[in-house]
Amino acid sequence: MSQTEQRAPLRLALGPVALAAALALGAVASLPVRAQAAAPAHGYDIPADTLENALNRFGREAGILLSFPTELTAGLRSNGLRGSYTVQGGLDSLLAGSGLQAARQPNGSFILQRRAAAPQAGSGSLPPVTVTAGTQPETASSHVEGYVAKRSATGTKTDTPLIETPQSISVVTADRMAAMGAARLPDALAYTPGVKAFDGYDSRYDWLSLRGFDAYSPGFYLDGMQMRNNAGYAVWRMESYGAERIEVLRGPSSVLYGQTGPGGMVNVVSKRPTEEPLREVQVQAGNRSLKRVAADFSGPLDAQGQWLYRLTAMSQDSQTQVDRVGDRRQFLAPSLTWRPSGDTSLTVLAHYASIRAGNAYGFLPVTGTLLSTPYGRIPSSTFVGEPGFDRYNQNQWDLGYLFEHRFDDTWTVRQNARYGRIKTDYRQIYANGFVTNDPDNVFDPSNFHTINRSLFASSPERGKTFTLDNQVQAKLRSGDWQHTVLLGLDYQRSVFDQVMYFGEAPQLEVFAPVYGQSFSMPAPNTDSRVRLSQTGIYLQDQIKWNERWVATLGGRYDRARVDTDNHLDQSTTRQSDHKFTGRAGLVYLAPGGLAPYVSYSESFSPSTTIDPDTRQPFKPETGKQYEVGLRYQPVGTRDSYSAAVFDLRRQNIVTFDRDFVPRQTGKARVRGLELEAAFEPMPRFNVVLAYSWTPSAKVVSDSNPDRIGKQLVGTPRNQVSAWADYRFGNGVKAGLGVRFMGSTHGANGTAPAKIPSYTVFDAMLGYDFEHWALALNARNLTDRIYLGRNCDAYSCGYGERRSLVATATYRW
Repeated sequence: MSQTEQRAPLRLALGPVALAAALALGAVASLPVRAQAAAPAHGYDIPADTLENALNRFGREAGILLSFPTELTAGLRSNGLRGSYTVQGGLDSLLAGSGLQAARQPNGSFILQRRAAAPQAGSGSLPPVTVTAGTQPETASSHVEGYVAKRSATGTKTDTPLIETPQSISVVTADRMAAMGAARLPDALAYTPGVKAFDGYDSRYDWLSLRGFDAYSPGFYLDGMQMRNNAGYAVWRMESYGAERIEVLRGPSSVLYGQTGPGGMVNVVSKRPTEEPLREVQVQAGNRSLKRVAADFSGPLDAQGQWLYRLTAMSQDSQTQVDRVGDRRQFLAPSLTWRPSGDTSLTVLAHYASIRAGNAYGFLPVTGTLLSTPYGRIPSSTFVGEPGFDRYNQNQWDLGYLFEHRFDDTWTVRQNARYGRIKTDYRQIYANGFVTNDPDNVFDPSNFHTINRSLFASSPERGKTFTLDNQVQAKLRSGDWQHTVLLGLDYQRSVFDQVMYFGEAPQLEVFAPVYGQSFSMPAPNTDSRVRLSQTGIYLQDQIKWNERWVATLGGRYDRARVDTDNHLDQSTTRQSDHKFTGRAGLVYLAPGGLAPYVSYSESFSPSTTIDPDTRQPFKPETGKQYEVGLRYQPVGTRDSYSAAVFDLRRQNIVTFDRDFVPRQTGKARVRGLELEAAFEPMPRFNVVLAYSWTPSAKVVSDSNPDRIGKQLVGTPRNQVSAWADYRFGNGVKAGLGVRFMGSTHGANGTAPAKIPSYTVFDAMLGYDFEHWALALNARNLTDRIYLGRNCDAYSCGYGERRSLVATATYRW
């Protein structure tokens, strides 16, 4: 067979990916030799098989592109690979006794060749094939080159290929966030299915809902541990610049994490110390007087690579689209890793964040935003608060560690812990509808001059939280059966102190505001301390047999306690709950990269609302979900496609009747379809697609009959997003994105008119040269004025107006 004939099938199947990888990894050649030698070992469990199959599986799990003509391995078998190996060590072991070797070249590539002396030209022997490989295999927490991750621990708490996980998971990589210019968590997840970022503009919180249910109130997760909130206003914020990846697990997940919402969870994986030196300084400037500087440094502290460090920092000062509202943020994240051996590691991570902001979401009257007035609509820049009073000031810090020790090929133990504190000073004056000057003529223009205003404050609000998660993992094998068994015991405790004030504030001429009227703070109407603790034990078994079937079975038992001290009436309420939750899933690994799956999962969350009849907290909310899905990862590519249909139900929801009395009668049901794709149709060309179809997201039962059958808060029937970027050979790069949000009827269907759908465009233009990366990112490129999905019968807010940010990044 001629050389051309031998390479043609390989080029068709792998050529575009190999070229893209070669470009992306071209800098490997300049890495210090010592850094290459310190490449980490990674655990493998590859059974005996044909050499071709064994090498292909090793290539997938190691995160390398391995290509060779099948004739070179024809008729050869491998004894498999079990244990911890570097990339080079794993290749050597798999090729043992085959007469072949993988030789590393100075540029970081491998040459797969026969061990015998190379034959003379024209002998008809097969030529060597160059294989481009990264020096570090992908892990569940490592940096990912490009937009597609293949492994995650969020869905199983073990380092598992995504294709073997029987539940919807999306991973947004740091490279993808950088290309899209995602400065905040909602920006990073704007192109993710099943996720509805709050489309009103808010400088305080990262509002997110997953499959129709709130995800930010229970608390996001940081490195697999919950940053618990307490239904108050001191809400832990995540900084996207400090994230290596952001992972979204959709659907109930209490079997591993305890108290969570039914829609799913958002897990931010911190940037961690790296073996290879990393030095980055970034400067940004943009409209609204944006000024931001950031830096990221990492690398080894000693010649042996036992001690690694990382320091990530960011500082921002800007205005917002609302007059008199600024947004100043600082972030600092030092971390240190100690690895006395290849089997033991301890990583200590700390995070500090300071926020000095106002409230850019002013709760404007629904008449004047969704509905017009004789004077038109209220401008999106209108500030309805009071200068000097409105504020959202927050300081938060946390300190934790991730410990792992591997005893042998079977047993591994892990312990993760974190302690954190948060303090918030939140004060706001907000609009409360127009003053009716002429009740006999509702269309009289005098009825649309002045707005009523109300005062709210939660000042101060303090919280502290502690989390501990102990895990024992065993990898067992018997014939064609493999088990990854995980036994865990975790504990959470949080304490929140809150003092809240409600009152009236002076009226305001909304179309010609004059500020500075006097008012006084009312007496507090809430002064409480809430203590919440949870202890859970969980067991999970990932069963794999015949290299085709993967079953995931899990169960968890929780005990939770909530104590609430009311300092105003000196009363105390206590509630103890216990709950068993489970999960079951099955995946079939079909040839060619297809993986259909089916799963069932449950959730629970204790309530802190008091039943007026019993004077005790209500029972915990529960959730359950059925999901059927399909993943497709074409062999030899970095492409990923997924589809899922689900039926999600939430029960024991606390709702309020027409007299605003709480009752635990609520039920809701969400059914939908989600599609996601991330692929490279050609070298240097990345495409990300997401579609969510939610035909049913309704209130099934409620203490207020008017809400039954209504749509859940701001959940549109259709949500579509698409992003594509291309890197030209001369260093120029360009990207374009589009986001469509379908119409809704607002919060629980209470808006007086349909909230229109909208389409916005995002764009990126950049240039990379030498150590520099320059970019200009635009969000809402055409400056489309649109309304948030959370409008109700009284108030509404505008979406984010056009944002322009220029970025200069220097790496060396």
